[in-house]
Amino acid sequence: MNGVLVDLARTFAALSLVSIGGINALLPEIHRQVVVVHGWMTDTAFANAFAIANASPGPNVILVSLIGWEVAGLAGLLVATLAILIPSCTLAYFASHAIMRWSDRPAVVLLRDALVPVALGLMLASGVSMMRTVDRDAVTVVISLATAAFVYTTKRNPLWALASGAIVNVAALHLS
Repeated sequence: MNGVLVDLARTFAALSLVSIGGINALLPEIHRQVVVVHGWMTDTAFANAFAIANASPGPNVILVSLIGWEVAGLAGLLVATLAILIPSCTLAYFASHAIMRWSDRPAVVLLRDALVPVALGLMLASGVSMMRTVDRDAVTVVISLATAAFVYTTKRNPLWALASGAIVNVAALHLS
């Protein structure tokens, strides 16, 4: 059990330090570590944990807590949650002080501007990773792509796209 807790701590602490854009930006690497590298969960279990974490109120870091729970119960939940939070919070604390102190320096302005496309790219990779994990037929691929196009091209609430996708998926399940 201690070995698993150490692995959880090591895995999520390392991921915490590159979490530009939050947990969803880390999704492809979290999936790779949890499913492929360590074999802690199946694709289906991972997708279910992701769905539960996103349906739950609060921050999406709940995904990591759910993974910890699945792997090692309450101890795993605590270790995984603290491992994902403490390093990035510590880094953010010190970085914010440095940025406030040197915010007018060209290097700080350049770094801040450079991190925006990095975060956006990581979030896009997360969407692609989840599509590859859960979309197993043409209907679900089309629903995911249509939802992404709707969100990207309109200013409407994304819940409209999600509701429409759910209706189409339920209809497709009943027709097959």
